[in-house]
Amino acid sequence: MHAIALILGVVCCSGVALDALQTIILPRRPTGRFRITRIFYILTWEPLVAITEHFPNHKTRERIYSAYGPISLLLLLAFWATMLVTGYALLYFGLGTPFSDALNPHGPFWASARTDLYVSGTTLFTLGLGDVTPQRHLARLVVVLESATGLGFVALVIGYLPVLYQAFSHREVSVAMLDGRAGSPPTATELLRRHGHEGGEKDLALLLAEWERWSAEILETHISYPLLCYYRSQHDNQSWLSGLVAVLDACALLITTIEGPVARQAQLTFAMGRHALLDVGHVFHLEKVNEVLPPKRDKPTDRLPQETFYRLCGELGDIHMRLCGDPAAQQRLTAMRALYEPHAQILSDYLKMPLPLWVPEPRNNDAWKKVADLRMGAGAQETLLGRSIQHVSDRSTATHLHDEEHGF
Repeated sequence: MHAIALILGVVCCSGVALDALQTIILPRRPTGRFRITRIFYILTWEPLVAITEHFPNHKTRERIYSAYGPISLLLLLAFWATMLVTGYALLYFGLGTPFSDALNPHGPFWASARTDLYVSGTTLFTLGLGDVTPQRHLARLVVVLESATGLGFVALVIGYLPVLYQAFSHREVSVAMLDGRAGSPPTATELLRRHGHEGGEKDLALLLAEWERWSAEILETHISYPLLCYYRSQHDNQSWLSGLVAVLDACALLITTIEGPVARQAQLTFAMGRHALLDVGHVFHLEKVNEVLPPKRDKPTDRLPQETFYRLCGELGDIHMRLCGDPAAQQRLTAMRALYEPHAQILSDYLKMPLPLWVPEPRNNDAWKKVADLRMGAGAQETLLGRSIQHVSDRSTATHLHDEEHGF
């Protein structure tokens, strides 16, 4: 019995130490399917989703999902602490409860276990009451080791929380800015339409460059700290996933329909954004699309059905992006969508974050349109590049963005 308790204690303590090392300290993607953090989120997120999806009200579901990220972080820290207390208590029990306890001089089995848990808890949280004293040198060594573990645990928590919330706040700045640049929720059509003014090509290239950097930061922070993926935006109709997919949609349109500097920047942003999207899916082991979206689905969701495509053509016609007039461009767009949409869909299904539309729904209270009409007049028409697009370059097909070349 004591030998088994020693083994279990070592497994618990070393498991928590290794998991905390991978989750907090190592700046790389955590590995292993049997990590404590991964098991914790499987046991908490999936049951929560199964229960929450029965709520008919969308806002109620969003409030529950929004609370999950911060609460799960606190629960994870509490779970680590509980496992450490239990692990060291098992070590003390395996050593034969070598303590002098006035409340339990020669108690039964359960009383000895209670003493071990009490000593472990007061030692880990560095209370240092001194009412229970170790009677063996080995027990004293374990007590000192647990005290050091407790101090290190507190230090990690103090350093971990600010890093998480700083990364979250930095991520949300660019997402919030899409409200004025691409609508809420953001769409690729609205993003291009709102940059269809004189000099809009330069502004759009700067925006795409900003989102290229944003995607690289997501690649660093959300791979190292996957917990951030569960954190939802503070504003309605916005999320980091919908913002990223809307930008990828816009890049796909630019790459397949125009040529020039903005198309080149669109290729760079598309490559980095797709890289971030795929790697986040790898963290949650969602890379096998066919397992997550099984073939039994009779008709997978199409984000751009034919009727929506015609509406897209009408919207882009105002800024002279000749998509429908070029069958090859439509084929290239379909090929580009296949590079990222399946991966975005499985992340959307897992995180319960809806993907953006390609064309925004008609709205009567569109403040941006009212301001634009007041400033420019109802009949003002400007183009995205200041000229009509009559020719589509073969160089804009982004044929270099294949899975094999990028190792995806």
